Amino acid sequence: MEFRKSSPKRTCNEVFNSYRKYKPHLRQDFKKRCGYVDCSDFWFGGPKSFHIDHFKPKSKFPELETVYSNLVYCCSYVNILKTDDEAKYLDPCDTNYNDHFERDHEGNISPKKESPVAMYMYGKLKLYLKRYQVIWVLDQLSEKIDLLGQIIEKGVGVSADIKETYIDLNLKFHKYRRFLSQEQ
Repeated sequence: MEFRKSSPKRTCNEVFNSYRKYKPHLRQDFKKRCGYVDCSDFWFGGPKSFHIDHFKPKSKFPELETVYSNLVYCCSYVNILKTDDEAKYLDPCDTNYNDHFERDHEGNISPKKESPVAMYMYGKLKLYLKRYQVIWVLDQLSEKIDLLGQIIEKGVGVSADIKETYIDLNLKFHKYRRFLSQEQ
């Protein structure tokens, strides 16, 4: 399966003297998803818990600290692991990650063997961690609940059992989402 449905694109043309001021723009450009693992920021606690990664480390490239094209919206786990590593990484906006990574049907991330950079990133950034698979499953479940709701609204050939299951699943799932939203 493809790693992600669409790639992020940096669109901000504003110039700020602090890289932190770019966060709303990065969040929008990265579709509220980690540039490296494609997980929705919602499941991590929203934008407050997401970081801004300096693709080329600011400690080694201080001239790029506030250059938008060097910034990546990402989860704290990846940003902490990447820190000041100068190894070659795939820029999420300049590279189609689907050419380097894939997911199995359970959402686990795998590097493609023919991509040494992906193999390095997979190990260094711990892309094998269960959290990324679980969050992918939660995103898929949310999409399927929404799709099922649209089918039920049309009302064609839907049994009472399916409607009842949908209502129960929807209530439980959204109760959990509301709980998370209150924590953010």
